[in-house]
Amino acid sequence: MKETLDEQSRQALVNYRLQRAEETLEEVCLMADAGHYNAAVNRMYYACYYATIALFLKHHINASTHAGVKTMLGLHFISKGIIANQYGQTFNTLFEKRHSGDYDDFIYCDKAMVEELYPKVEEYIKMIKEIL
Repeated sequence: MKETLDEQSRQALVNYRLQRAEETLEEVCLMADAGHYNAAVNRMYYACYYATIALFLKHHINASTHAGVKTMLGLHFISKGIIANQYGQTFNTLFEKRHSGDYDDFIYCDKAMVEELYPKVEEYIKMIKEIL
């Protein structure tokens, strides 16, 4: 976010990003139920991404790329012990799987992967909300 926001607008945007995280998490179930596991993993990544962006907005942290979000999460929250390393690992795993699923050939996520990652994503979003 490049423009300067007053605190009321910033909080409204934080709330919007959290809402997007929750809505995107709901999309995971729709995609998985239809057998679209790559799309389900994509939606899990974006659910965590939106929650992370809400956290960054609250703390006036800017990141202009997805890789930048991953880096800034590690720099400002994981390395300082504000967020446990397991959550950084969850975000990194989703980052890699989403990127591979979107850009690499013959990458197939499966039901087991979605079932393994989904509770971690729920926990990640819950943790972000607790920090906020």
